[in-house]
Amino acid sequence: MHPVKQPRLSVVDGGGGSAERSPRFSAGDLTHALGLGTNLLVGCYRVDIMTGTWWWSDELYTMHGWRRHEVQPGLEALRSRKHPDDRARVVRAAAEALRTGRPFACAHRIVDRRGRTRSVVVTGQGRRSGPDRSPELVGYVIDVTPAQKEVLARRSEAVVTRAFVSQAVIEQAKGVIMAVRGVSEETAGHLLHEAAGRVDVPLRLAADQVMTRLRADHADRAGADGERRGITREALARALDGVEPVGRPRGHDPLLTRRPRKVPARTSG
Repeated sequence: MHPVKQPRLSVVDGGGGSAERSPRFSAGDLTHALGLGTNLLVGCYRVDIMTGTWWWSDELYTMHGWRRHEVQPGLEALRSRKHPDDRARVVRAAAEALRTGRPFACAHRIVDRRGRTRSVVVTGQGRRSGPDRSPELVGYVIDVTPAQKEVLARRSEAVVTRAFVSQAVIEQAKGVIMAVRGVSEETAGHLLHEAAGRVDVPLRLAADQVMTRLRADHADRAGADGERRGITREALARALDGVEPVGRPRGHDPLLTRRPRKVPARTSG
């Protein structure tokens, strides 16, 4: 396969020559390419290793719950806000970046002045800057707490949805039992629990099997004129008795339950 080349545009410069440049792209193209989603707070920092001087952007102060004039940026300020369980690994990552000059990224938690725990990602890279090539550490701190909350909210919503669906099937099965047998909700629930417990399956699975069997029976008993008959007590009894464990072959399926016929051995004559 031939590699796909980036298309380029040829433009004429003021001196009559030509130059090539990549085609323009929109902000929407850039957003789609970078996968931008939840808006996050991003702060910058810089540390001069020789002088021990720190510089923070305004966002970094906000992230920790300070105003710029309230604290002197430095190790002590950061240590006072780091979650106790996460301090050691941040120090190790920064020390390694200074030693090798390679970029690093480390996720940890901070506790702001209001006592709220935030999850942040720290990136950094050691480099040499200025005429004297003095070493410094530069990077970003990103508050990823909103993204984490968004993920947790989606997971919680999915769990609640599954619970509602599960409960809806159970309530539907109980309602049918109440209507057909003329019993109370408590008795209907007991009959459904009894069917599930007999083969040790979850209540939702038992209810789903009961309703599936009743729908199939209801369709099979349609009259010659297409009129559907009501659910009978016998059909309900068969559905409750037919609850089975997952993966267990159905007893009425002759292809699954029939034993192979023994073929007598031939004798040579």
